[in-house]
Amino acid sequence: MTLKNLPLDAARLGVALCVSVEAKTDPETGEVKTDRDGKPVWAVGVAVRPEGRKTALIEVSVAGEPSDVMVGQVVSLVGLEAFWWEMNGRAGLAYRAESVEVAPPAARPAAGARASDGASK
Repeated sequence: MTLKNLPLDAARLGVALCVSVEAKTDPETGEVKTDRDGKPVWAVGVAVRPEGRKTALIEVSVAGEPSDVMVGQVVSLVGLEAFWWEMNGRAGLAYRAESVEVAPPAARPAAGARASDGASK
């Protein structure tokens, strides 16, 4: 049995930080790659750090330009999946998502509310 597409729980990747956003191009022709529906395919470089693990860099393909996503922003990967590819004697694991969106700001503690180290001043 061969698995083609494996849905992933993007929340388990921890924080996802955008490190690049660029159109995917054919290396031979320089033309922008498109999906089956004719939408341009974009590659979003994302640094992820699952809890208790090392940081990893993944490239996520998405159809259509991710709107409002810029380098340095924390992002959400909607509909993330991994798939195995083989072509011309080469093979690998790749990622794609339905969309890449700017993540909502994380909740921050109220001003003056800090974790106590048990010492009083």
